[in-house]
Amino acid sequence: MNELDLAQFDRDGALEEARGGLSRAGFLTAAGAAALLALASDAHAAGISKNDVSVLNYALSLEYLQAAFYTESERSKALKGRAAEAATQVGAVERAHVKAFRALLGRKAIARPRFDFQGVTEDPKKFLKTAVAFEDLAVEAYKGQAPRLQSKQVLAAALGIHTVEARHAAWMRYLNGIVPAASAFDNPRPKKEIDRIVRATGFVAQKPHMTARRRPRYTG
Repeated sequence: MNELDLAQFDRDGALEEARGGLSRAGFLTAAGAAALLALASDAHAAGISKNDVSVLNYALSLEYLQAAFYTESERSKALKGRAAEAATQVGAVERAHVKAFRALLGRKAIARPRFDFQGVTEDPKKFLKTAVAFEDLAVEAYKGQAPRLQSKQVLAAALGIHTVEARHAAWMRYLNGIVPAASAFDNPRPKKEIDRIVRATGFVAQKPHMTARRRPRYTG
């Protein structure tokens, strides 16, 4: 199997920068997830515009991808140490993001796609490289879509997720021996480009797939 080409994601060369350190203490809390769900509930009650539904469903599609990736990584039992711990903790947060978006969108939420991670979830090195790419991509996606949101309540909920995704990106970079924050400013990435990158991974599948180890069963 060919390794995921991260050059697609790392256009500024950040993945090749010097090593650095970052404490992850306090990054993930149940209180934060509960607060996000409360924001989602308030925004849903106030009504959501057609434009905002479109933006939120786009964000939900990325959260589905991340949640499935970490969940399958956790269930594979192939990861050890800090990588395994990261998959467990970040996976729980990404699933909370999915839950929040689905609560926000109600019946307007898109269905979860199927995914085929092609064994990446069962290889510690590939897992970390892919996690860095996913988290960096999510930060760029949220930054690019935030100005399009019309509701202040929906924007607040989305920004609550965006900051967590940025922390995830820093944590994954640290675990992979990469400078957590390589530059003073982050640039947004347009939806068209992000869609192209996600398609290029081949992770979105048309039918259920068994992982290379034949367990766990396909989780998407």
